[in-house]
Amino acid sequence: MSRGIASIPSVVSHAYLRWLLTQGHQPRAEEVATDGWLYALPQLHSQRGPGTTCITTLMGMEDFTDERARNDRKGCGGVMRVAPVGIFGHHRMDTPNGENWMFELGCDLAGLTHGHPTGYLTGGVFALIIGFLMRDIPLRESVDRALSYVRQHDGIAETVDAITLAVKLAEESPNHLSAIEEIGEGWIAEEALAIGIYAALSANDFSSGIRLAVNHSGDSDSTGSIAGNLLGASLGVESIEPQWLQNLELRDAIDRLACDLVEYPKWDENDNDISDRYPGY
Repeated sequence: MSRGIASIPSVVSHAYLRWLLTQGHQPRAEEVATDGWLYALPQLHSQRGPGTTCITTLMGMEDFTDERARNDRKGCGGVMRVAPVGIFGHHRMDTPNGENWMFELGCDLAGLTHGHPTGYLTGGVFALIIGFLMRDIPLRESVDRALSYVRQHDGIAETVDAITLAVKLAEESPNHLSAIEEIGEGWIAEEALAIGIYAALSANDFSSGIRLAVNHSGDSDSTGSIAGNLLGASLGVESIEPQWLQNLELRDAIDRLACDLVEYPKWDENDNDISDRYPGY
């Protein structure tokens, strides 16, 4: 990628097909590489119950691609995985066109599997919010800035309405399950993002925000993931209770990956450790 070999979405689509192999499916695309340290981790070959849209879309890919999925799905599987865009790309936020770059990349990566406008536009909004948080902008201001940036974008109304409701409820009725029920169940993209934002804005601390985000009858693992991304970027790893980290699966790998993402601008393309860990870059 940094060597000019391919676009970021095409590199990520290749990574998705590597992941598809770990879930016991054979991609249609030929020559899917199995190098890189993440593929070698045996725990990542456990069956994780992935969403149907992700599986069927990736199964249909004939090659690595940067094109939007040819479906009309807007489940939350696209938006919930784009937080790393904000982490590794936040250094570009202060550059000319940096916010647009962040938004479009979030859309492009969510859109690899989810072709409905709301399915991928939420990815762009989420990437923007995480990017602002990584620049030490407070959570509420980060949400407001992202909304201000995207408000005039075609097809964004569903996402803006859901987030606006979440912000209103966080102000008027924080920490209430009834507020989450008013937003929705989180199975679709705009609801999942809005619930995650509501929980994060309502939180007194990291733990209370996560508990609120997961204690409902909808797609709680997705809303918990989004809330955790927001709170983690806002409050930092030191805000997480130690007992939550002690038995965390693949903790060392998660730490390594997070640190690498933050340090991305300093990567040296001649560093063998980096190129071995991330062969597509």
